[in-house]
Amino acid sequence: MTEEIYFRPYISNDATDFKVLNIEWLEAYFEVEPYDELILDNPKREILDNGGSIFMMLKEGKTIGTFAFLNKEDGLYEFSKMAVIPKERGKGYGNLIMQFAIRHAEKNYWKSLILYSNTILENSIHLYKKYGFLEVPIDPGINYSRGNIKMELKLNS
Repeated sequence: MTEEIYFRPYISNDATDFKVLNIEWLEAYFEVEPYDELILDNPKREILDNGGSIFMMLKEGKTIGTFAFLNKEDGLYEFSKMAVIPKERGKGYGNLIMQFAIRHAEKNYWKSLILYSNTILENSIHLYKKYGFLEVPIDPGINYSRGNIKMELKLNS
């Protein structure tokens, strides 16, 4: 039996799932920082109202993952808040998220995607590189103390 996996835009009823998925992921590897709390407690105000977007990944109608695009400036978006429920990790869903995210960015004619990560997340870094993200100099004063690597994917060039 083929499992139905699909993405849909965030709706207000997704607020709890969006927050819980991200908190579970963060607590497994790091700690929840004040900037995380700000975004996760106020996704509409902090992401959607600023021109960003959030997507939910569903399997057989149940939320199993999420990610967000934070609008940084015209055509530049930060890929952020990617999380998959613990029992579904390691099954290749990160690839599906990246494929969907990049297609979405290209369809919207964005110039580039950036992301911040940590080098201890070797599987994540490998995934980003697989899809063409390159390491670029990290900005001073980024919002996350855990961020020790910045990556960028140039689009529509």
